[in-house]
Amino acid sequence: MHSIKSIVLMLFAATLLAACSSNPQRQVLTEIEYYEEAREAIDDDNMLIAEDRLKRLESQYPFGQYAEQAQLELIYVSFKMSDMEGVLAKSERFIRLHPQHPKVDYAYYMRGLATYELGFAFVERYLSDDTEYRNPVPLQDSFAYFAELLRRFPDSEYNSDARARMIYLRERLASYQINVAKYYMKRHAYLAAANRCEEVLIHYQKTKAVKDALAIMTEAYQLLEMSEQAEKSLALLTLNYPDHPQLVDGKLEESGLADVDRRSFWNIVSFGLID
Repeated sequence: MHSIKSIVLMLFAATLLAACSSNPQRQVLTEIEYYEEAREAIDDDNMLIAEDRLKRLESQYPFGQYAEQAQLELIYVSFKMSDMEGVLAKSERFIRLHPQHPKVDYAYYMRGLATYELGFAFVERYLSDDTEYRNPVPLQDSFAYFAELLRRFPDSEYNSDARARMIYLRERLASYQINVAKYYMKRHAYLAAANRCEEVLIHYQKTKAVKDALAIMTEAYQLLEMSEQAEKSLALLTLNYPDHPQLVDGKLEESGLADVDRRSFWNIVSFGLID
């Protein structure tokens, strides 16, 4: 019995030794060696190696000369690996830990860019044309992050790209409001539709959506028999967008959005079998 037990223990020890010999402890490099290997990997577009070296640098030398730079490099590496959640988390961490760092504007920019990319997810971007129907919250957050970058760092080298993206975001957000207004019109919620259009006029001036906002607002007020409001919005539409397709001889033609009758309760529960 003892001999069998001894054999088992010897085999177990041999297995452990074999495991240790096949997985030797990773060599600890100097700080500069980690950083140089990471930079070389980035230049070779080998982001997995770069990520490993930068994480080991930060772990082994948390207060070293390259620790803060490694955190910035990790933001970039995560972006190149399409890990936008990682970019967002690392950017926010850097902003929190190093608010006075001379390159902190990069973290602010990448925070906005990561949120921008999350707002335009892969499936929506490449497989769907209905970009104006997407959840607007990430786009609103991205716009706010870019605006904060411009406000805090007016001379940042990233501001030009941030401004261009903000212009595009405003167009998409305005389009979202228009499509919500159309949704309300189809369901005969005319006041809600008019309010959505008013949001466009207040918050998204100079976007392409303004002309449609005025047209929908005019039609909604006409259907509500709110003559004064309808005349004001129609006057604005005629003055600023005389070529709008719904304008004919100074009058607004109906869009047809409100022609869909609201279904009854029995029509809904019977899947259209009962009128």
